[in-house]
Amino acid sequence: MRRTRLTNTLALFALSLLLVAPAQQARQGGAPSAPPRLTVGEKLTYTVSYSNFADAAHVELYVAGRGSYFGREGVELRAHVETVGVVRAALLALDNYYFTYVDPQTELPYRAQTTAGATPPPPTMRDAMDAAARTQDVTTVAAPAGAATVASAHDLISALFALRALPLAPGSSYPVSAQFQGTQYDAELRVTGRETVKTPAGSFNALAAQVRVRKNREADDLRLNVFFTDDERRVPVLVTARLRTGELRAALASDESVTTAAPAQLAAQPPQPQPTPRPTNDPARGGAAPRPATTHSAPPAGGGASGAANDLPFNVGEQLSFNFFLGNAAQPVGTAVLTVRSRGRYFNREGFLISATMTTAPPVDQVFPVRDNVVTYVSTTTLLPFRNELQQQEGTHRVQGVVSFDQERGSAVAADGKPIEIPVGTYDFISVLYAMRSFDLAPPKRNAVSLLINKRPRTLSITSVSRDQIDLGGQRISAYQLALSTDDARGDSLKLRLWIGSDKRRLPLRLTAVTPLGLVRADLSIIPLTRQ
Repeated sequence: MRRTRLTNTLALFALSLLLVAPAQQARQGGAPSAPPRLTVGEKLTYTVSYSNFADAAHVELYVAGRGSYFGREGVELRAHVETVGVVRAALLALDNYYFTYVDPQTELPYRAQTTAGATPPPPTMRDAMDAAARTQDVTTVAAPAGAATVASAHDLISALFALRALPLAPGSSYPVSAQFQGTQYDAELRVTGRETVKTPAGSFNALAAQVRVRKNREADDLRLNVFFTDDERRVPVLVTARLRTGELRAALASDESVTTAAPAQLAAQPPQPQPTPRPTNDPARGGAAPRPATTHSAPPAGGGASGAANDLPFNVGEQLSFNFFLGNAAQPVGTAVLTVRSRGRYFNREGFLISATMTTAPPVDQVFPVRDNVVTYVSTTTLLPFRNELQQQEGTHRVQGVVSFDQERGSAVAADGKPIEIPVGTYDFISVLYAMRSFDLAPPKRNAVSLLINKRPRTLSITSVSRDQIDLGGQRISAYQLALSTDDARGDSLKLRLWIGSDKRRLPLRLTAVTPLGLVRADLSIIPLTRQ
């Protein structure tokens, strides 16, 4: 019973960013406000702290698109609520996706869905939402497709955008209502004044508002407070609530616009032997002078706010899928997916959000299941990481943690608060792969970078061995073969070899290693070219 209440309370709080659905008129008799503008591509990401847990959950709100959904014109809104770290492992494992389709004129919902579990949303939800096996709760508003008003009430997601359209003048009060899991919440939102609010996304001049829920003591006891930016967008930057066991805070971590994601698989292009100038470590050629500990090529500076990075071989939305093979086996034993999810302002700095997932495939999954998830935030100008979040499950082994990097001071801090001394310019496993794609890789070039491995900095040597033609997906592709080794006791014992395409995209094509189980090979999934 206690766990159920905690589940409902945390879910309600995590969605309190969406909770309040206002009437269209202030209590003081103001004129009804115009429907808010839904900006396709807007994505708001929040970090949630609970009691002594600084990183308890993440919440993401996304205006995914506008088009024809379920036979009518609509705007697709998404929300994702996920607990992380110790809270997920010991208190509450929550991983829910919420989808709402609203009329573009009234912005009232005509269909909503909740999907629970660790299943990320597919590229399009129009077909997936009809799959009953993946659906826990679907609500369709009974209204004609051509009706001027498709519904009389908001759900949780559409409610937020309606609230952001209100004047929210200090001293004003608004009757609010919303529905969540069959429960109607009737409350009052009162704007109490203006405050300066600091979050991981920066400092904001904000409008402070209190939410009081009538005839629902459990919800009213949360004492919800919401802070909106004091501008025309009215972005909710902070939500706080009170529990008997501690305070809950959802703080804005990033505010961004996202371009449409690329397909999950990339078609290989014929080799294009057009040299692209790259920064080098050679001072005579204009590169940075070597440092005592590590010397590496600095990636080109990132591009503008659109998400396309100037001179970088990847863009926001790029997704790379790899299949892992053991020996000469034809069937993969696992998969890995790397995605440049977005570009925005995270933890008070400009960066790319890059995610990586690794899973085993049947029948290996039945013997030794692997469920690894990594999120890394990297600088748009140097591609150096400033935050890494890890959730690792390999057999019975479980590891969760966060590492924050201070590249200017040469230090890092783990989730347990222990400092780690690192050389300036230290990468993690994910960021180094993207940074390498911007290095000068022409044989016999040799680069060296600092790499954080198991909370210890190591020097990773990257030696360009040769320029080869490899067979991949039925195609012959030109690639640089790189030998990777570290300065620890293992050195080159794994015989790590990486092939990176020699064209302007510099795609990582193949990785091999010699392990106690034999040769392991990871190949990029390439769409085969069909001869006409």
